[in-house]
Amino acid sequence: MHMSAKYKPGLARWIIWGGFALTLLIAPLVFSQSASLSLLCQMGSFMIFALSYNMLLGQGGMLSFGHAVYSGLGAFCAIHALNLVAAGSLSVPVALIPLVGGLAGMFFGTLFGYVATKKSGTTFAMITLGMVELVFACSLMLPKFFGGEGGISTNRVIGEPFLGISYGPQIEVYYLIAFWLFVSTIAMFAFTQTPLGRMINAVRDNPERAAFIGYDPQWVRYLTLMLSAFFAGISGGLTAINFEIVSAENVSALRSSVVLLFTFIGGTGFFFGPIIGAIVGVLLTMVLSGFTSAWQLYIGVFFMLIVMFAPGGMAGLLVQFACLARHGKIAALSPHLAFAGGSGLLFTAGFVLLVEMLYHLSLNAANGSIMQLCGFLIDTARVYGWLLAGGLIVAGWAAWLGTRRKFLRAWHAAQMEVEAIAQQVQA
Repeated sequence: MHMSAKYKPGLARWIIWGGFALTLLIAPLVFSQSASLSLLCQMGSFMIFALSYNMLLGQGGMLSFGHAVYSGLGAFCAIHALNLVAAGSLSVPVALIPLVGGLAGMFFGTLFGYVATKKSGTTFAMITLGMVELVFACSLMLPKFFGGEGGISTNRVIGEPFLGISYGPQIEVYYLIAFWLFVSTIAMFAFTQTPLGRMINAVRDNPERAAFIGYDPQWVRYLTLMLSAFFAGISGGLTAINFEIVSAENVSALRSSVVLLFTFIGGTGFFFGPIIGAIVGVLLTMVLSGFTSAWQLYIGVFFMLIVMFAPGGMAGLLVQFACLARHGKIAALSPHLAFAGGSGLLFTAGFVLLVEMLYHLSLNAANGSIMQLCGFLIDTARVYGWLLAGGLIVAGWAAWLGTRRKFLRAWHAAQMEVEAIAQQVQA
C-alpha cells in the first residue's frame, strides 16, 4: 500500500505528459483541413507565448504590458536568420531557427529586464508599457531591421529537404511547432520545480520575507524575466516560420494585451491555464472574426465575465467541476446548472441578436435592412426583431434572478461538503 502510494504521483505525471504528447501527434489527423492546421499552428505558438507570460504573471506576480517585445524581437531576429540562411551567409537548420528567436528574446530580456525589474507592482507594469511603446516606435524608425510598415518577409523552404522535410507543407510546420511546444512546456514546468521557481513564488507572495532570508527579490525577478523572454522568443521564431512574415504588429502593445487577455481567461493560478486560454482565445479570435464584425466586443464581454465570476479562469472552473465530480456532487447540482445554463443561453441569444442588429445598422445599412443570423433572415427596419431581442434578454435575466439564490446555495453547499471530506482525509 505504501509503495503504490509512493509511485502513484510519478505514474500520474507520466500519463499526463504521455497524453499531451499523444494529443499533439494525433491532432492534425483529426483536424486535417488546411484551415484547421493553420489554427493548430497558431494555437501551438501562442501556447508557448502564454506559458512564458505566466512565468511572470502567475508565478512571479509581475503584470507586464510589454511581453510582445521579447516574442516580437525574437521573431525579427529569427526571420533575418532565415534570410541569411537562404543567402548562404549562415548555416542553421530551419528546425533550430526558433532557438535563434529564443536566444534573441533572452538577450533583449537581459537588456530591458535589468531596468524593469528594479521596481515591482504598478511601477513595473508602467515600465513595461513604456518599453513596448518605445520598441514599437523604433519599428517605424528603423526600416532596415524592422522593414517599415510592410515588415520583413522570408521563405521557409530553404535548400535541399532533410529526410524529405522541406517545411513547405503546413503539416510539417505543425509538427515542428508541436515539437518545440512539447519541449518548451516540459522546460517551463521543470522551472516551477527548481529553487528559482519556488523563490519567485515567495517573492510574489512576500518579497520582504524573501529578502530577509537572503534572496534579492530584484535578482530573482530579473532571472525569471530572462527565462520567460527566452521562451517568448521561441514562440516568436515559430510565428516567423509559420507566417513567413514579421511586422511591427508583433512588437505592439496590442499583442501584449492579447497574451494578457488569453492568460487571464485560461487561469494564471494553474500551470495548464495559459494552454486552455490560448486554445479558447485563438478559437474565439479566428472563428468569431470570420462570422461577425463585433467579435472584439464578444471577447471583451467574455473576459469581463471570467474576471468577475471565475477569477481562477477556465482552468479554475475545470478543477472545481472535476473535484465535484470526483466526490459525486454533480448529480445534485445538475438541475441548478441546467436552469442557470438555460437562462444564460436566453440572455446570450437576445444580447447577440441586439448587437448584430446594431452593427448591421451602423456598418451595413447601405446593403439594405435585411440581415442573416444563424440561417434566419431578420429585418432590422421592423420592430419585431428588436422586440424579440429585448424579450430574450428580459426572459433570460428574469430566469437567472429566479434561480440565482438556489443555484448559489447548492453550489456553496457542495463546495463545503467537498472541503469537509478533504479535511477528514487529511486528519
